[in-house]
Amino acid sequence: MNAINETPRGAGSFPVAAQGLLFTDDLPELDEEVGYRGPTACRAAGITYRQLDYWARTGLVEPSVRTATGSGSQRLYGFRDILVLKVVKRLLNTGVSLQQIRAAISHLRDRGVDDLAQITLMSDGASVYECTSADEVIDLVQGGQGVFGIAVGRVWREVEGELSQLPSERLEDLTVQSHPDDELFARRIARSS
Repeated sequence: MNAINETPRGAGSFPVAAQGLLFTDDLPELDEEVGYRGPTACRAAGITYRQLDYWARTGLVEPSVRTATGSGSQRLYGFRDILVLKVVKRLLNTGVSLQQIRAAISHLRDRGVDDLAQITLMSDGASVYECTSADEVIDLVQGGQGVFGIAVGRVWREVEGELSQLPSERLEDLTVQSHPDDELFARRIARSS
């Protein structure tokens, strides 16, 4: 287990096979071309549009499918973006500062987003710890530090369930051909290409 936003605590890494104790099912493959507009992302993550906008503008969680390209353009968030939004919201609810969350998200990005679904995040309200096995979670709790845990695989399933009931858009469908009379849309597409 490592503290994400401070010096590592020195605990050794555990074998990947131990992760089966925390996560029992394989997570599905994601279509990287499917996106969700801001209001849909907010609803699925349980955040306000104001939070979403601020976090996008400050680079905490930026949309990976399509960024805003000017006034009136729509950001499109991918599934993983919404997963990170929900994790950020949960960390905020534990009392972790936005500054510490930024450090944690940066660390997790450096690890690779695919690994995110295989960890449990623990927080003592001041720091965020990355646990990749049940033994690490137990060690943290027994040490009296961990007070809140986020099994990211479970959050994945929650987001998946929420989004299954909400509208999505495919990036390839957002073409000039689908809006032949919309000159402004055509300019936006040309500018973003």
